[in-house]
Amino acid sequence: LMILDRRQRQTFLSQFQQICDEGQFGKSTWTIDLCYVLKDFNVPHKYLTKTLGANPNHRVNDYYKSYTLDMLRVNNKFRYAEQNGVDVKQCTVNYRFLIDHLGTYGNIILLISASLLYCDLCKFNKLPCELRSCLSITPTYMGHYIVLCGYNKRLQKFMYRNPACKDKVCYIPYQALDKARKANGTDEDIILLYDKATT
Repeated sequence: LMILDRRQRQTFLSQFQQICDEGQFGKSTWTIDLCYVLKDFNVPHKYLTKTLGANPNHRVNDYYKSYTLDMLRVNNKFRYAEQNGVDVKQCTVNYRFLIDHLGTYGNIILLISASLLYCDLCKFNKLPCELRSCLSITPTYMGHYIVLCGYNKRLQKFMYRNPACKDKVCYIPYQALDKARKANGTDEDIILLYDKATT
């Protein structure tokens, strides 16, 4: 929703239930579902992931309660992605790749573990993250999407928009974001957006 223009947002909100019903994802939205929605709204993008299809290792993760129900739908969407105009590539990337894409092509949607995400600027979730780190507590995976929208090379921080923090740009160090986006459960899912005019 954060990357759609005003007209597209209005359409999305007015047809939200229909979009969910047609996509068959209801309350369990996977990254491949987002890609199909982006395609339907003519948003140029490419999906990068470590795992093509539903990762069977996630079956034991409490976060994926409806894994069995989702598995068939998700695997079918991957299987027919190319013929449906959804560009999917199996690979992993480093944070330098993200910086290059942001500088050249545009924003990036990332699947991250929300329990590892924080903001250096507004201090969103910073204390719980520091506490877990000091006490060596492994955080529980909670899938969450954010939009990377920039970076500051001098500070070595990414700028991102978090739908949980309305109308704010948050900052997180490169390595901290890498930890959140590579957490078990994310499959390092990335949606590269091509929303910058290139000449």
